Amino acid sequence: MSVLSKPYFHDEAKAFEYLESVLWPEGPICPHCGSVSGKHYDLRKTRLGLRKCSDCRKQFTVKVGTVFESAHIPLNKMLQAVHLLCSSKKGISAHQLHRILEVQYKTAWFLAHRIREAMRSGDLVPMGGAGSIVEADETFIGRKEGSIKRRGHGHKNAVLSLVDRESGQVRSFHVDSVSAAELVPIVKANVAKETAMVTDEWSGYFSLGDHFASHESVSHKADEYVRGEVHTNTVEGYYSIFKRGMKGVYQHCSEKHLHRYVAEFDFRYNNRTALGVEDAERAKVALEGIMGKRLTYRD
Repeated sequence: MSVLSKPYFHDEAKAFEYLESVLWPEGPICPHCGSVSGKHYDLRKTRLGLRKCSDCRKQFTVKVGTVFESAHIPLNKMLQAVHLLCSSKKGISAHQLHRILEVQYKTAWFLAHRIREAMRSGDLVPMGGAGSIVEADETFIGRKEGSIKRRGHGHKNAVLSLVDRESGQVRSFHVDSVSAAELVPIVKANVAKETAMVTDEWSGYFSLGDHFASHESVSHKADEYVRGEVHTNTVEGYYSIFKRGMKGVYQHCSEKHLHRYVAEFDFRYNNRTALGVEDAERAKVALEGIMGKRLTYRD
């Protein structure tokens, strides 16, 4: 059976049942007071997914307290959007979602951002560790708001990425600049000090050896790309996917939303087929991230 033929993609009642099974595996939880009482009133005959808490007496559905709260799109269409965004290696444009889901363009654009917000992990566990190698590199995308196009990268948005070779995980950040004052604190906050760091020759990384087990670099300007285990090929492979998506699919991205697009590409890379995560499981992981997050159109 094709994944997109699943009942919860085509029937809203089934969509509520599926989302409840993902977010409430042990039964309904009131998002208002946290009650897990089995005495919640079932009002689903009144409205799809509707329940009432027997403790705080407030009504709720599984969408309350998630990025899907107050969304007026049928839940089955939102689940389709999650699957499409998770299964498209380089992303899927809001215009494409608008055509597939048969909703307005603004609706599709906002829905895509809701899903990207769910993909943001906020992981604070340090990467690397003793015997591990973490690659760090930076790239440039788009143009800073109010900047004038000129030679070099000063007018572009900068993204820093850290890739742990052992776990295959990436963590990226939209940064204001690529100076040492900006890059080093982020690397120190996200990588264990016992880690071996590998970068290119950019001067912003020169002091990393003072904070980690070791730091080695390759000089791309001197046509040096690999020296034993010293290379940045892993993080550059991630950037090849990121840039093909940002330039070929999304094309235009404002600076204030860049962090969510970065989170989207990080999420798919960290839950990719090479790590044993297929499309359906990847979409389920994204759905598990919708809880406790809200995003309004104005935001």
